[in-house]
Amino acid sequence: MKAWQTTPPFGLDALRLIELPRPIPGPHQVLINMKAVALNYRDLEMANGTYQGQAQHAFILASDGAGEVVEVGADVTGFAPGDRVIGCFWQGWEAGRLGDNLSALPLGGPLDGMLSEYVVLDERGVVACPVHLSWEEAATLPCAALTAWQALVTEGQVKAGDWVLVQGSGGVSLFALQFALLHGARVIATSSQDDKLQRLAELGATGSINYRLTPNWHEQVMAITAGYGVDHVLEVGGPGSFVQSLQSLHSSGQVNAIGYLGGQQGEINPLLILQRNARVRGIAVGPRQSFEAMNRAISASTMRPLIDSVHDWLDLPKALAHLQSGKHFGKVALHISPA
Repeated sequence: MKAWQTTPPFGLDALRLIELPRPIPGPHQVLINMKAVALNYRDLEMANGTYQGQAQHAFILASDGAGEVVEVGADVTGFAPGDRVIGCFWQGWEAGRLGDNLSALPLGGPLDGMLSEYVVLDERGVVACPVHLSWEEAATLPCAALTAWQALVTEGQVKAGDWVLVQGSGGVSLFALQFALLHGARVIATSSQDDKLQRLAELGATGSINYRLTPNWHEQVMAITAGYGVDHVLEVGGPGSFVQSLQSLHSSGQVNAIGYLGGQQGEINPLLILQRNARVRGIAVGPRQSFEAMNRAISASTMRPLIDSVHDWLDLPKALAHLQSGKHFGKVALHISPA
């Protein structure tokens, strides 16, 4: 079988399409014929060797993918050949807090990921696909969608009437917009591009802000909410935007720290957190239990993920370059063509 492997010293030039033996499922394992993969910014960093805590060994790239079970090992009870499944980002985190599951590891570094014609996973590390989704749509869910769900629903307990601030038009932000609207919340979106802001408004955002044209964008957040502020922030920019996220909060609001697209270095005055009685939490995707709850909501609402583009998986370097360009709106997916 073919698989995309990244190897030290890393870099896009170090990506290799290799041949490996087709794996055999052991006890409690399922063999999956992969159909689609979705890319995350994390995958780009893993390929380039710049991810914090980067594994220093060769591994198969990509954490997010969906496929069909073709064989099961001994004692498997939850799945059968023919089932459509999605891999969980965290293998070994089924419920509760991540810190209580010290053996949990993510796919796509350090564990081998999903960019392979066949993948073997523990049956507790996969979930069933919502039946109305295509392979590519299902593949977008493990990281970006579950991160947004964990932040807003599992941890944030978002409710009708809440204000939610999303930053940009990447996967997490778009899923957060969809989940917020699903729960009756109102959304303010920021972006540096007016055309993307227009699309965010068409998707249901109540307010939109071009942060390049409005450097002190927290003031505009306050204006849109008539001085109230927002109840939830999906913070993906890093230290450069974190201060304004705090300044945008309603008292006792929540900031969910998810990404650092604007950089990793900066200073934050803890007094801002204290003054707003803010809750600040890091979101490291979520457990299988949350994934299953999210999929039930997606199925009941027939919600569909927003996909920017679908590439053949053999064109991985081109797809990664598109992701790196920042021109995408929604998820970048890869179709895995039959062997």
